[in-house]
Amino acid sequence: DGNSAIVTYPSLAGQNASYIAKQLADFKSQARKDPVMLGMVAALSEDDMKNVAAFYESQTPKGGKAAADKVELGQRIYRGGIAEKGVAACTACHGPTGAGISTSGYPAVSGQHSAYVESQLQKFAEGSRNNDPNRMMRDIAGKLSKDEMAAVASYMQGLSK
Repeated sequence: DGNSAIVTYPSLAGQNASYIAKQLADFKSQARKDPVMLGMVAALSEDDMKNVAAFYESQTPKGGKAAADKVELGQRIYRGGIAEKGVAACTACHGPTGAGISTSGYPAVSGQHSAYVESQLQKFAEGSRNNDPNRMMRDIAGKLSKDEMAAVASYMQGLSK
């Protein structure tokens, strides 16, 4: 159903189909590197990827809960950014409820496992994940401390569309 039981893997239920299709294509071309995913997408055609993406988009996300001790900081970053560090508010691209903006390629983040979001922020910050348009996520994540990443990731886990 697209709701991952493993917190280090993303939940795809309800994710924007255009975003899923792009990620699958990026895994196949190795613009985004992951040996497990490369094996899974190797035989998929572009139409297959679109069909898989449409299926997962149609599924209902289960969502999650934010850790109480991380809500205040996470909400502040998600809704308002960190002006003194030049970090834009997450709402600008992911929307106030975390639904993303599918027409612009911005993924839904609501209900996503905090462990997965945090790991992706760390990968963007260190540059090992670099399939973001115009370095947007690398620039933002590179300005966040580990505590800030953990807080905003937890807050996203608690959002619901």
